[in-house]
Amino acid sequence: MLAIRTRRRKAAALATAAVLAAVAAPSLTATPATATTTTASTASTTNTDYDSTYYKDAIGKTGASLKSSLHTIISDQTKLSYSAVWDALKATDEDPDNSGNVILLYSGVSRSKSLNGGDTGDWNREHVWAKSHGDFGTSTGPGTDIHHLRPSDVRVNSVRGNKDFDNGGSAVSEGGGSLTDSDSFEPRDAVKGDVARMIFYMAVRYEGGDGFADLEVNGQVDNGSNPYIGKLPVLKAWNDEDPPDAFEEHRNQVIYDDYQHNRNPFVDHPEWVESIW
Repeated sequence: MLAIRTRRRKAAALATAAVLAAVAAPSLTATPATATTTTASTASTTNTDYDSTYYKDAIGKTGASLKSSLHTIISDQTKLSYSAVWDALKATDEDPDNSGNVILLYSGVSRSKSLNGGDTGDWNREHVWAKSHGDFGTSTGPGTDIHHLRPSDVRVNSVRGNKDFDNGGSAVSEGGGSLTDSDSFEPRDAVKGDVARMIFYMAVRYEGGDGFADLEVNGQVDNGSNPYIGKLPVLKAWNDEDPPDAFEEHRNQVIYDDYQHNRNPFVDHPEWVESIW
């Protein structure tokens, strides 16, 4: 009988320990990582890794104060020549499945790095903030800032031209699902948030104090040569609907580590878009 009672006491103790361990241990069904958390296979940082260092002067701020702080932070950068952009894009937009190719922004096509140029079938340097919107051309500064320069199919790039961004239109041939009409361009779903965050970066980085126009996002299309791009409500929606993915986060890190040594804060903290705009 003593042996039976001993076994029962041991079983009860083990059961109690298991319950306590279950309470203390993290749940196996914890909330999934947010979309701003970097995928381990392609990048090594999370959106909070720089909060106590790079972003320390912006943390806790909102609205105009946040925008001003971010402008000061990201304006400390290494500037590239326009010719140097070619090689930079071959690194920032490298196809993770084929190191000899880049991923084209609007079409999503993987194309050989060697096919950079101006002919049909080539890829060229697309200014997501159209360079005529503020008339900065390819000048060192906004014209060469690789946070908004992306590889794009030459023909698709020509279709986009300098149009503002908005929803709707007809399908762009070989555009990966992109749409266009007379005064706007809608990129494929997978990069709508990327486009929005590049536009918001430019509006914070270039505030008119360094010899270039004060770039601003507004609520309209057909802005022409004015230093504005729209549509603000649409770009905000795209930022929400298409959060940063591993490719975009990795791109931000490569730019920071190897080229401009500044970051796109809206890739790290997409929620800051709503705080500022």
